[in-house]
Amino acid sequence: MVYATRGLVEALLEFAAKAEPEKVTISLSVTPAGELHGDVDLPPETPVFTHFYPPDAGQSVRAVFGVDLSIPAGQTQGRFVSHPQGALAVSRTDDLHEAVLVAVPPWDDDSIAAFNRSGRRQSLDVFDAEPPQELL
Repeated sequence: MVYATRGLVEALLEFAAKAEPEKVTISLSVTPAGELHGDVDLPPETPVFTHFYPPDAGQSVRAVFGVDLSIPAGQTQGRFVSHPQGALAVSRTDDLHEAVLVAVPPWDDDSIAAFNRSGRRQSLDVFDAEPPQELL
């Protein structure tokens, strides 16, 4: 089972729609369910996908050095990929992670699914909850 907040899912679908016809790949991170604000009926330690790292962050460093310094090492537990002309499945060219959220047009709630690293479909449960507010 994979859990995510509605706000995250909506943001990911919006990124995919704006990038079309290009594919987009976005790193995702989790917050323990016990730290979320809203109606989340899960054990407090359950990881829920709540945050993403903008796909354009750190592009110039990555282009020059081939290293992505915009995402802290070990801080992402998942990946989102869009398949503008593909199937709702993990493909051989996708950047894989523990959990992979894949979306296809028309970029709505029925066109996003979760998969494990080996490409096996997982249940995706979306919650109307918010992560704790963070200060910079």
